[in-house]
Amino acid sequence: MKELNHLSDIYKNYETFVIDLWGVMHNGVMLNSKAIEAIEQLTKNSKKIVFLSNAPRPSSKVVDFLLKMKMDRKYLSNVMTSGEAAMYAINNNRFGKTFYHLGPPRDTSVFESVKENKTDLEKCEFILCTGLFDNHKNDLNYYKNFLKKHVSKKLVCTNPDLTVHKGDIEELCAGSVAKVFEELGGEVVYFGKPYKEVYKMCFDTNEKVLAIGDNLRTDIKGANNLNIDCIFISNGVHRDEYKDNSELNTLLKKYKVKANFFQKEFKW
Repeated sequence: MKELNHLSDIYKNYETFVIDLWGVMHNGVMLNSKAIEAIEQLTKNSKKIVFLSNAPRPSSKVVDFLLKMKMDRKYLSNVMTSGEAAMYAINNNRFGKTFYHLGPPRDTSVFESVKENKTDLEKCEFILCTGLFDNHKNDLNYYKNFLKKHVSKKLVCTNPDLTVHKGDIEELCAGSVAKVFEELGGEVVYFGKPYKEVYKMCFDTNEKVLAIGDNLRTDIKGANNLNIDCIFISNGVHRDEYKDNSELNTLLKKYKVKANFFQKEFKW
């Protein structure tokens, strides 16, 4: 893995850029101006940009969120989320009809079309996990007790990320609850990065693709799973796990992934 000072040095080698949002384009609070400049340059050079996010919501909701942050709509023609991929499966009753929603009320848009099938934990055919309850945001032990009698059901996880940084504050994501469920002996079906299904909705296998992301477990592992080149953004979700660039290769080994390049932040 080598340090990439400028995306402009290598962009001509690729047609399609699959870019993570949270941790690359924004930090949950504000846009990263250098990343915006990079996508402006890619757009000027007629490159295809796909934003791929492990957000447990439909793509349209993420577009709304980005517009509120003042991202220009012209960049947002290709946005795919893990929630969107899960929504297709849920709407087609792939895991059964009735479900229990485990997550905050703000995520209900992911099952809007089938909301009449929502039921309680005892009666449901599967558990739909979009995140943590607002009043139990930090206590994973709560979910151990809550779920231990229900491991015979499948848990559908709409965001495989374990954590995210909102500004400087680390928050748990749906992937952390899914991990608890697996540790209890339950079966989890994941939607989003690093699983291949969501990538198939973004590009064809014959496109020359570069993936850009800050999460080794999802963005970089996903690129490895599809055998596509990638840039690891080091000042994202893993920023507290290393002290200087000399430790980055050790960090990659820890997560059993490979990256072609790294940048501290995404820039042209």
